[in-house]
Order: sequence, then C-alpha cells, then structure tokens
Amino acid sequence: MNLDLSIMPWLPAAPADFRARCAAVEQGDPSPAASLRALAESALSDSQLARLAKTIGLVRTANGGAIPGMTPFKLGLISNATTKLFAPAIVASAARYGIDLQVIEAEYNQVMQAATGGDSKVVSSKPNAILLALDHNGYEDLQSGSRGDANSAIAYLNALRAGLRDQFKGTLILQTLATPPETLFGSADVRLGQSQRARIGRFNHLLVEALDGSPDVVLDVEAISQAIGGQNWFDPAQWHIAKLPFAQRYVPLYAEHCARLLAAMVGKSRKCLVLDCDNTLWGGVIGDDGLDGIVLGNGSAVGEAFLAIQRMALDLRERGIILAVSSKNEDRIAREVFQKHPEMLLREEHIAVFQANWNDKATNLEAIAKALNIGIDSLVFLDDNPAERRQVRQALPLVAVPEIGDDPALYPRFMLAGGYFEALAFLDADRQRAEQYQANAKRAALQTGARDLASYLKSLDMRMTVGPFDKAGRSRITQLINKSNQFNLTTKRYTEAEIEQVGVDDSALTFQIRLADAFGDNGMISVIIVRKQDDDWAIDTWLMSCRVLGRSVERAALNEIAAAVTQRGGTRLIGTYRPTDRNEMVADHYRKLGFDLVETRDGGTTVWSLDLDQYEAPAVPMDILRTRVPDAEVAA
Repeated sequence: MNLDLSIMPWLPAAPADFRARCAAVEQGDPSPAASLRALAESALSDSQLARLAKTIGLVRTANGGAIPGMTPFKLGLISNATTKLFAPAIVASAARYGIDLQVIEAEYNQVMQAATGGDSKVVSSKPNAILLALDHNGYEDLQSGSRGDANSAIAYLNALRAGLRDQFKGTLILQTLATPPETLFGSADVRLGQSQRARIGRFNHLLVEALDGSPDVVLDVEAISQAIGGQNWFDPAQWHIAKLPFAQRYVPLYAEHCARLLAAMVGKSRKCLVLDCDNTLWGGVIGDDGLDGIVLGNGSAVGEAFLAIQRMALDLRERGIILAVSSKNEDRIAREVFQKHPEMLLREEHIAVFQANWNDKATNLEAIAKALNIGIDSLVFLDDNPAERRQVRQALPLVAVPEIGDDPALYPRFMLAGGYFEALAFLDADRQRAEQYQANAKRAALQTGARDLASYLKSLDMRMTVGPFDKAGRSRITQLINKSNQFNLTTKRYTEAEIEQVGVDDSALTFQIRLADAFGDNGMISVIIVRKQDDDWAIDTWLMSCRVLGRSVERAALNEIAAAVTQRGGTRLIGTYRPTDRNEMVADHYRKLGFDLVETRDGGTTVWSLDLDQYEAPAVPMDILRTRVPDAEVAA
C-alpha cells in the first residue's frame, strides 16, 4: 500500500453530510469552536475547505469578530502567484488546530510593492505573521533560461525582508523552492551551476543559512514537493491559465503544512506520543502468545517493521517528545516485554507513564495527561485498532489520533506525515524535556512518601537561578512565551526580535528563571516581563512550567519581582489575568500571592494590585542564585 499524501490519509474521511453540518454551525451553534474544529479534523478537499472557511467567517462575524474558544491569528500573504484558491484553505486548516485565522492577501504579483510600499494593506492590517509565498517564478534569476544566479535571488529576497522589517516586527515565514522536474543536461543538471536545478538547490541552501540566528521561520515547500514528486506537484497548464504555483489537488496538503506551522508558532504542537502495545509495538498479543511468541526483531519483515516503529518513537524522544504507554493488558505481562525481550528497543526507562490495565483507552489517556500535568490536547495516540481509535476520537476529540492503515511497515510514515510535533527550532532544552517529565514522576513518588509538604520540598534540594533576558536565552524565552498556555496570566505572544527590544528597554524589568533539584535540571521554567506604567509597575507577562507547580517557585519569583521594582522606586505592583480556554488554573494566582482585586472587566479579565510598602517576602525552600547580563552584551 502506498501513502498518497494528497488525500492526507492520516485524517479520517469527511462526513457525508459535511455541508449540512457547516450550515448547522452557521445557524447559531452554542459551541462553535468545538464544532468547527470537529469539521476541520477530517481529510477535506479544496472545495470543502473553502466551504468551511466561509462558515468560519460567518461565525466570526456573528460573534463580534472573534470566535470564543479559538486562538485568534492574523496572517499576511504576499505572493507572485494567485492566492485566492489556497488562502481559504489555510483558514479552514488552521481550525484543525483551534486557530481562528484571518488571511490578508496582497494584490496578485505585487510582491515588492506589498513589502516596501508605505501603504501596504498587508502591513497596515497588523498581522501576527507574514507569509512570503514565492515560488521559483517569483525570482527572475531562477527562471528557466535565466543567466542569473542563486546569490542574486537571495539578494532580492533579503531586500523584501528588509522592506518588511522597516514596517513590521512580527514573524516572517519564508518558503524554500520546489524544483521543477524538467532538466536541460539530464543527470548533469545536479552538478552544473548554470542549470535551474542547481540554482534552486543553491538558493534553498542560502535561504536556510540566512535564517540562522533570525526570528524568521521556514515553510519547506521543497520537502512537500519531493514527498509527492515534482512531476505531480507542478502543473504547467494551471500555471499558464491561472498562475497557480502548484497543482490544485495539493491545495489541502499545502494549507495543512501552513496551518501546522502557525500552530507551532502559538504553542499548539503536541508534546506526548502515547503508544498501544499489542500489534502496535510488536506483532501478536503478549497475553496470549507469550514473550517468545510475539513477532519482533531482525530476520523477519514484519518483526523489522515493528522495530522501525520503536525506532521512530525513540527518535521522537531524542528530540524531546514524551513517550507513554496505554495498553489493555495486565501490567506485569506488558512490562515484561520492555524488561526482558532481547529485540525491544523501547525500555521502561524510556516511558514516562505506563498505563497497562483493562480501562478504556480514553480513561487511560486522561490519566496520562494528569500524571504528566499537560493538557489532553498535548497527546497523540498511536493504536493499530480502528475501534479504539474511534472510541478515543469520540470521547476525547482534542487528542490527535492518526489513521495508520493496516501495514505496520507504513505506521511511521502515516504518523510522521501528520506533523503533530511540528517545531520551529530545536534547542538543548527541547532535547531534555522527556527526561525532565520522567524526573517529575519520580518527584511525585517522593512527595507521596514524604511526611508533609515542607519536608518534601526540603528533600528536593532546589536551586533557582534568576537573571534578566540575555542573548543566550533569547530563543528559549521566545519559545516559552509562544508555547505556554496553561500557567500563563496574559498569554501575550512576542517574536524574538521583540524580546530583544524588551531586553534593552529601560522601562521594563525582565526575568528568566531556571530550576534544578536533586533529580536533575528542569531548565528554564519561568519568564516574566514587568513594565513601568505611570507611577506603578505592571506585570505584562508571567508564565511558568506546570512541571514545577506546588513547589513555591511562584512565591520565590514574586520576591524577586518585588525586590527589583522596589529598587527602581516602585511602590505598587499591578497584575492582570486574562482568561483563555486553557489558563483557568491561574485564575486565582494573584489572590493566592496576596494581591487585592482592583476590578473585573468584560470577558472575565481581572486586575490586581500589591502594595510593596507592606510586602514582606516569605521564606522559600530553595537557594537563589542571581545572574546578570554580561558586560559585553550590555555594551553592544
């Protein structure tokens, strides 16, 4: 069986009454966010995506310009090609990730004007990000028969970036270029610099180099076209007739890749892969076939296929994805495979939470999310059984459940094609995440055995490091700001360029907080921005990792904020809580810290104040190390 990416087979088929369901949502659905997301969770055609985009627009208008329960996002779109066909598809695909997307399109082929003109409607709309959706036809130096080169094409792209940067401080999304399949020199195209193939390859290489150290991100269109084949991706007739940059049948696939990139930008990538066992990690049923009877290992095509699934899981863990197990089995029998089977690549130490019992899978998934202290929408569930997949989708619609076919050799391809773990960057902190969650499980076990909370906290031997924003931490700070949703008081988002500006702003105080303990280093666990506001100081951003809840870190952080504001002459601290569909856990954050309620605004936003003249910093069960920005960086 081949994997036809054009139909996005990891998604369930669209319901037969799709259009009727769209119409029903338009009539006044009491839970429009859930209904729109449910409709988007299917493998939709380009026409169905356009229909859903229309529904989203109508629901947004009916709700005063924003859809409750969805994350608003505004995307500017600049292209040398026709965008009318795929812009609605991106809007509908973004709903798959809970994003209420609005797309502002520049005029057709007005690329330089949109990027550098003072009256650009894209820039003036104040988008969160701008997608420069240029294909090879948008670069004169890369067109067939041109005598230009990749360096000239990159210079043109950098001129566009500079023009936009003069007016726009958000994120730019740049595309790699798909290579047309036609060759002039045959196999020699790849090595002759004057061939179009070589020039485009060089351009893509230079593009990635230009992004090094930049807050801009890349949409790898070349990888999409390679996955389905250049002969399929390009349709010369559609380009000549309608200036479509790729074949119309791939609009859903392109839109999905755009949407998952936007989802990563707002912190909606998944964090945890939950694995079934029987016929998912090995062939057969361990309870019936026994340790020697299951199919796993080299020398057997099927056994090697299951090894490849485990290798995929370990590769994901290496990049920071948490692994968990949910299996209908006796716990002892299921664990025995991880402990004793000589061909197993996955071992118990790789699994953060192990749920082997006779509960339904949805119940186990809820238990896994609770044990890891992450949202249910952080989970991806891999199971060979279609009945189990359906049960989880119905009971827990926020869990990602890929369709994987019936051939274990293709499970990794289906799984990874779904793009559930899309990343904008890969930092050392990401690599350590899986181990940190497992260490957290050990801390939970220690807490169970401790006599009381105070003795538990003391036994952790915590060491907290506090310092202002610096160059070394900037990427991780930006990542946390844009990924953290639960313990996040205002859920404001910032680009890396904006974080750099905040770090040198005299009217702002910044804090990056790290925590280590007896079980290991948690890395950066909190980011705080405090701004001068008339005679007061206001907490603009306060987010923290849920992994360290209940360990007095928030108290220690407030002590640091209060001391820094007092040193600046401040006497009152203002805190604001803006409710979202995911941060209810911190609704009483300021009350618990001793703030007084000042007002409650429309939408549930609350404003709090703390009189610093009366504030007495409580003792906290950790050592505090304070750092500062290096002198060389301050001088720069």
